[in-house]
Amino acid sequence: MSHKVAAFYQFTALPDYRALREPLRAICAARELKGSVLLAHEGINGTLAGSASNIDALVAELQHGELFAGRLDNLELKFSNSSKMPFQRLKVRLKKEIVTLGDAGADPTRQVGTYVAPADWNALMASPDTLLLDTRNAFEVAIGTFEGAVDPGLASFGDFRDFVAHKLDPSRHRRIAMFCTGGIRCEKASSLLLARGFAEVYHLKGGILKYLEEVPEAESRWRGECFVFDERVALGHGLRERVKESVGDE
Repeated sequence: MSHKVAAFYQFTALPDYRALREPLRAICAARELKGSVLLAHEGINGTLAGSASNIDALVAELQHGELFAGRLDNLELKFSNSSKMPFQRLKVRLKKEIVTLGDAGADPTRQVGTYVAPADWNALMASPDTLLLDTRNAFEVAIGTFEGAVDPGLASFGDFRDFVAHKLDPSRHRRIAMFCTGGIRCEKASSLLLARGFAEVYHLKGGILKYLEEVPEAESRWRGECFVFDERVALGHGLRERVKESVGDE
């Protein structure tokens, strides 16, 4: 049975995020969804899998239901498929941040960089004096990245602050283009760079996953696969699942 996978996030004020946890968990459980959702004062971030009808019902509830009361009106959504259920259980957790950076100056509800559609991303990467920056962890970069991208060597996203402080300079790096898996880390990273005085900050809207979905493989500058945080491990162009090798104990 094929499962539909929804990855979603939105930075928006949720002062009642603690009270949202159990009702949201109940909604997901009633629809037999599995995966993980993070709730924080700054918004929501999640990846859930289930039948297509149940995923669609959950998305409708997030966007139009009483629980969030219209606050998720700009939900960043990406859909893919999995040949089997890619999660073992359902988790709805409370966090200080929906993506951890640990810098109060990075506030995506106040300012973020300029979004670039996947169709326009190749042109931006090719433009002169553009620093192309992969904001993901080093092990993710090792599986795949864009041609010419700088790997900051991050053990975790929280290390990005130190990378900016020690390796980037607003006077030298005047145009920065960033990307990550689904876009959420770049929201925080771009907000941080703007707060630190960087003038031109761009980020790939919808992240690598949206690029792999929309840009034809023949035109793509992506090399390798994109790591995803579920049992599919990685996805390729067209969001195809990694082919499992049937050798040894696998």
